[in-house]
Amino acid sequence: MRFEHLIQLNDPLVPLLDVLSREQVWRGLVLRAHDPVFFVMGLESCTIHSHLVDGPVETITRTLDFGPFQVNDSVTLTHEQEVDVQVPATDKWPRSRAIVRIEEPEPQALFLRFIYEWDDQTEQETALDEQTREIRQQAYVASDLDTVQRIRELSNSSGKLH
Repeated sequence: MRFEHLIQLNDPLVPLLDVLSREQVWRGLVLRAHDPVFFVMGLESCTIHSHLVDGPVETITRTLDFGPFQVNDSVTLTHEQEVDVQVPATDKWPRSRAIVRIEEPEPQALFLRFIYEWDDQTEQETALDEQTREIRQQAYVASDLDTVQRIRELSNSSGKLH
């Protein structure tokens, strides 16, 4: 299954909205990869097992602790371009992937493209009906809007992303 959507970050028609730079957005996405607790509701902790940097590409393996269950994933960050999170299949979770891409069709016209892919091969997934899939997609969009809001908060109020 695949789902994607786009969020516009800078809008000249909304003058009260502070303009974010590509660098600020990138720093926010990097922070989300290294310290996702601030960004992910229900996440209790994150343990980073490895961190490798090879030029513009950074790779992190980590365990996300949600209390009753844990998720092991691998995050690949391509400098100021994209974040690619891959989760291998387990007996409780299908193989899945989440990609966040920074798009800038013209200077300061920033967008984030969110792409979600997951296998439908598990018994649990094949039982999902269209309404359940739509609810999942709405949850992704809400979470992504929340991520953008948190990046705005970090860049504007605390100056943490400057």
